[in-house]
Amino acid sequence: QVQLVESGGGLVQPGGSLRLSCVAADSLYYTAIGWFRQAPGQAREAVSCVRRSDGATTYADSATGRFTISRDSATNTVYLQMNRLIPEDTAVYYCATSSFATTYYCGPTLYDYWGQGTQVTVAS
Repeated sequence: QVQLVESGGGLVQPGGSLRLSCVAADSLYYTAIGWFRQAPGQAREAVSCVRRSDGATTYADSATGRFTISRDSATNTVYLQMNRLIPEDTAVYYCATSSFATTYYCGPTLYDYWGQGTQVTVAS
């Protein structure tokens, strides 16, 4: 059973915007949900996460001021609005959930369910 389904990636010019979406299965229990990315030859890194209990959010320094994470609890969907994109944002973006993260909730190793990923390419 597919637990997380991402969409919204694509090719965009520098300075442009994209919105990623991730729909979580209703049966999937999680305490936190987030977006991560992995560029070729680099480690997977956190971009932004939201804690389910109180809606608290956190962002990587590279995302602060440009990206916004939001969650629609009615549809169990999390979004990542990405503005002012730069070539360094090029990566495969993954949605993931953690079944146990609480106080600290945005490290990749805390996440146990992962989506298939969606490619984001920023180039002119």
